[in-house]
Amino acid sequence: MQQLAGPLTYQDWDLDKAREAVLEYAGRTGGVMIALHRIQEIFGYIDDSAMPMLGKVFNLSRAEVHGIASFYHDFKREKPGRYTVKVCQAEACQAMGSEKLTEEIKAFLGADFHETSADGNFTLEPVYCLGNCACSPNIMIDTQTYGRVSIDGFKSLASTLAKAVNEQEAK
Repeated sequence: MQQLAGPLTYQDWDLDKAREAVLEYAGRTGGVMIALHRIQEIFGYIDDSAMPMLGKVFNLSRAEVHGIASFYHDFKREKPGRYTVKVCQAEACQAMGSEKLTEEIKAFLGADFHETSADGNFTLEPVYCLGNCACSPNIMIDTQTYGRVSIDGFKSLASTLAKAVNEQEAK
């Protein structure tokens, strides 16, 4: 088995830190997009309080900033789980059972796409190709791809990751 993914760690939301992180992009063409990516890289999501701040920094209305942030599906508007689980929905994975796997993962986590499990450990997202078609069905947890995934394999992996989080929090 491949090495387990470690949880991505994000800073707690802080508007002043967010402002500081994006000021260098003010005045640049496409700067607001770079700033949105930078905020998400630091905090894991883009808090609603960032919209007016970004509007001031980039001389845009709050509505324009909100429109940009909500148009692109990769921008998260809520704090993600400790791990992001992406389940491939492309044709090759569908042919190998990803639709059934998806429904089983949703039931196991108690979360639909774009939602986070009640324990805060897993955010579930669709993805439309992980480039690992020969090993379908595929999932990605944070930056680690896993092939030929069954529901039992996923449950084992998820349990191991959740246990690691619990052990880390107990320290």
